Amino acid sequence: MVEMWKRYETFVDHVNIVTKLLIGIILFFFIIFVHNFDVMLYLALVMFIYLMIFNGSKLKVVLLVTSIGVIFSLISSLFMIFYGEGSHTLFKFGIIHITTESLFRGLHLSLRTMTMTFYGVVIAFTSQIVMVFYSLMQNLKLKPKFAYAFMAAIRMVPLMIESLGQLLNALKMRYQIISRSNYKGLNYLKHLVIPLLSQNIRKAHRLSVAMEKKGFKDGPRTYYYHAPLSYRDVLFVIMLILIVSLAFVLAHMFPITGIMDVR
Repeated sequence: MVEMWKRYETFVDHVNIVTKLLIGIILFFFIIFVHNFDVMLYLALVMFIYLMIFNGSKLKVVLLVTSIGVIFSLISSLFMIFYGEGSHTLFKFGIIHITTESLFRGLHLSLRTMTMTFYGVVIAFTSQIVMVFYSLMQNLKLKPKFAYAFMAAIRMVPLMIESLGQLLNALKMRYQIISRSNYKGLNYLKHLVIPLLSQNIRKAHRLSVAMEKKGFKDGPRTYYYHAPLSYRDVLFVIMLILIVSLAFVLAHMFPITGIMDVR
């Protein structure tokens, strides 16, 4: 589905997924120890620019996904904003107590979440799901039986959605000739769940038998797709280091709030 939205490719599309994931993990633990508000503000801004340049997908799709991530980031910080501690009260009503300190702590948490969201969206739009598992098998020695099982499960998702659509259309026709009392409440749920389960259990069983016969099990094997490490991975690591360094430089040269520690 992601391929339908692609408009152009960049070198990030050809970076090994293992490199992207490892850098993402390192970035996650790194920003936990960043307590300078301006640094996080600039880091989120620079990461958003990085997202817009290197995602390679349709703008409206990227903005939709990013907007959802930003909204959830802001929602996740509300508890800290509304019920935080601090000495400079901005608003107080009942148990809600918003202070300057709690506001900046909450926004700082949101900026952390946004930074990882922007980075994760780039991974989602520049990685093929098949290559994820091939890379894990070839570079991290994931057992083929687990990798191919996950790939098969992912391939089943579109089939399940298609089955659901066919079932809904069939039920629309059937409900025209039977009493409404037969498909109200739990009856309607049973009409959906039981056929879907039975159909997909049969499909999964046939798929497992086919994979067993074709030798999808542990042991040495060759691969049609190769996911090697290359110079692009080095460029990607250097680029992320420059992005983080740029955020620190901008926060030092052009401070916005001057808050050095939001803890």
